[in-house]
Amino acid sequence: MKKIEAIIKPFKLEDVKEALSSLGVQGMTVSEVKGFGRQKGHTEIYRGSEYTVDFCPRSKSKSFWRTAKSPQPSMPS
Repeated sequence: MKKIEAIIKPFKLEDVKEALSSLGVQGMTVSEVKGFGRQKGHTEIYRGSEYTVDFCPRSKSKSFWRTAKSPQPSMPS
């Protein structure tokens, strides 16, 4: 059995779901998460005050499938 766990931008979720479905994956679990990395957040102004948003919204996807039937997955970029 193989486990795929990916943290992706929310607008890519549908593409990942379609790609996994085409490989025969029958289900997946998705969680909304926040994180930071290379992007290092951004600065916003709210009611005249400037503040830094460090954590960016992401989607975390988990899915499993049996290895006997599984080809190597190719995810959309």
